[in-house]
Parts: sequence; C-alpha cells; structure tokens
Amino acid sequence: MAWHGETLVGFDLETTGTDPLEARIVTASIIEVDGGGHITHRRDWLADPGIRIPEQASAIHGISTERAAAEGRPVREVADEIAKALAEYWEDGVPVVAYNASFDLTLLSAELYRHGLPSLGERLGGAPVGPVVDPYTIDRAVDRYRRGKRTLEAVCGEYGVVLEAAHQAAADALAAVRVAVAIAERHRQVAELDPAELHERQIGWYRLWAENFQDFLRRKGDTEAVVDPVWPLRGPVAAPVG
Repeated sequence: MAWHGETLVGFDLETTGTDPLEARIVTASIIEVDGGGHITHRRDWLADPGIRIPEQASAIHGISTERAAAEGRPVREVADEIAKALAEYWEDGVPVVAYNASFDLTLLSAELYRHGLPSLGERLGGAPVGPVVDPYTIDRAVDRYRRGKRTLEAVCGEYGVVLEAAHQAAADALAAVRVAVAIAERHRQVAELDPAELHERQIGWYRLWAENFQDFLRRKGDTEAVVDPVWPLRGPVAAPVG
C-alpha cells in the first residue's frame, strides 16, 4: 500500500514568533492518524516559553503570556517530550507530516540546543531525521504555477480539506496529514514514492524553490537577499557537547 494509506503522524507548533532560531514553543500537538483517516493517538502540550509572548503572536494562537506562565509546563520538559515522541515514530519508520516542516523542526531543534538537550539526530543514534512529509514543499513542487497563497488555510481549500480551527496546533497538525493524503491522491507521482524517496525529493524541491526565490528577491532590488536552501533542519541545531 502507498505511504498515504498507512499510519501518518501530524506535528505542529504554535510559537512566540516567526524566526525559528529565536522563537519559543507555546503549544504543540502530535496526532497519529491511521490509514483510514481516523485519529488513533493524540498528545498536546502547553509550554511556558520563559519569555513574554508578543501580542501579535497571542492574537494568532490565543495564548497569552499570563496563561502560559500559569498553566504551561517548562518549555525544556515540553521540547524534550516532543523530540522523544517524534524520534520514536521515526525509529518505527512512521512518516511525520508537518506543514512548512523546516520551521517547526528547526524551532524544535533550536529549543533542544538552547536547553542542552540531545538533538533529534542524537536521539536517532546519528541517523538523519525523517522521513518527513511537508505538504507545503510538495504542493509548491507539483503545482508550481498555481496562483494564490500557499498558507495552510489556502491549500486546505485547494484540496477540499476542512480546517476547523486554524493556528490551533491540533487542528493544524491534523489538517497537514489530510492535505498530504489529498496531494498524494491527486498527484500520482507523489503517491508512487516510498517515504524515504519522498523525503529525498523534498530536499531537492526545497533547494530549487529557495534558489529561485532568492533570485527573485535579488532581481527586485534586494541584492543581498539570502534564502536558506536546507530542508528540513536549518541552522546550528546540534546539542552542545559536554
């Protein structure tokens, strides 16, 4: 059976900001979905990020600094538990689906680094992270010239997926899985790849997009624009030694 008819795990973070190397985790969700589309397991987290949550971030995901401090658990514990859960799925060969995965996984890795915790790679015994399925990266590659936005909400609309509560981690994680399945059902060339092959294709697709976007920005006048071509992890995200 093709990968999109097997168990998939949706993953999403809601955070304090938009820079994955600087922002902190506020909420997180990991949702296991079986081949029939049914939720078989779900874990949710509310973290105290240890810094003030900007009002613009709170307006998006609904979590205030005060609520996070009162009800959230230390972000160090939350990051450790999320990383442990993801590593266990990867060790079992289960694909992790995340919309714009390079943001969520880089941010998680930065949190692990910040708190002196083992990196994702270390938890996998030095093996590469993955397989990861990123509907954002895949959709841009297989339907490159489609007009319109590529937000999760917009892509859900394109593929007929209901997103009940945008910017809520659980809703976004589940929608990411359903969009990934819908893309595979529409685009046979995606469905025919096994998860490891699809992961490798996304590395190339993301690099090509980054190079093209960087060229576009420079042609528009931002001559020093740099778009990181690395997927799904960016930046200094290995755990400190010692």
